[in-house]
Amino acid sequence: MATLGTNVLTLADWAKRLDPDGKVPSIVELLSQTNEILMDMQWIEGNLPTGHRTTVRTGLPTAAWRLLNQGVTPSKSRTVQIDEATGMLEAWSEVDKDLAELNGNTAAFRLSEAQAFIESMNIEMAQTLFYGNSSTSPEEFTGLAIRYSDLSADNAQNIVSGSGAGADNSSIWLVCWGANTVHGIFPKGSKAGLVHEDMGLVTVETSAGIAGTRMRAYQDRWQWKCGIALKDWRYTVRIPNIDISALVAKVAAADLIELMIKATHRIPNINLGKCVFYMNRTVFQMLDIQRRDDVIAGGGLVYMDVDGRLTPTFRRIPIRLCDALTEAEAVVA
Repeated sequence: MATLGTNVLTLADWAKRLDPDGKVPSIVELLSQTNEILMDMQWIEGNLPTGHRTTVRTGLPTAAWRLLNQGVTPSKSRTVQIDEATGMLEAWSEVDKDLAELNGNTAAFRLSEAQAFIESMNIEMAQTLFYGNSSTSPEEFTGLAIRYSDLSADNAQNIVSGSGAGADNSSIWLVCWGANTVHGIFPKGSKAGLVHEDMGLVTVETSAGIAGTRMRAYQDRWQWKCGIALKDWRYTVRIPNIDISALVAKVAAADLIELMIKATHRIPNINLGKCVFYMNRTVFQMLDIQRRDDVIAGGGLVYMDVDGRLTPTFRRIPIRLCDALTEAEAVVA
């Protein structure tokens, strides 16, 4: 007996989306995550069809004191060009025409499915933003973690280790978004952000039931061409090696407030861009507890009105929740 695939909506799925009066309800997205980093990112159109080429100054010209009748040797600055690649994140939805049109709620039903796709793509984008690695997954763009993963690298001064050594580590990030620091990119001539294409009613070949058969279905396509350009590595700081079990147990736990203070001092000019801290829920919970335990003016953690929202801040830098930050990071050594 042929079985239906798990990647198609069934009548049971449809029934679970109806209120007692037969209307499509507002779905509580239990699988949704909070990745506020997507609200903070600044986006710039790339100057390449597949990404963005940046020119970074790597050396300054020399200056010298001179005496009368003596010259000075000419010099120049040094630059290097870096090509940042983008990736194509894509998803398709196909819903049986007769299934979608039951009870006449076609538009509402398709919208409920679209919301899930949008959330899924947001989660994938946030995860890739931190953990993407184009050397092992060429279809992805390279995220931040691989760029700040070596305590002996040239950018090691912007890696402030939490000294954890176990297998359940996480990171706090301080990112200073700006056109000359770090920002999101999309390919030259393309659209910024998530693009939705309603393909309408089409005939599709089904994989569920008997393979190779046809049906009429409503089809949607989502695509997001995106990447990240790190123009100046000095404006991003990673605090890795935060041992989660030690943090929660409050035994040999990382001093989050001290680590965040160190991170702010790694940024050359805190006013050059929009600086934001990012951490997951467990780390933020323990930061809040450490603030309570800290006798020095609340540890510097306060709440401020930022863009009309009550936002936790540290030294006037907003703190955002980012569920994409895992608790199973490898030790940065």
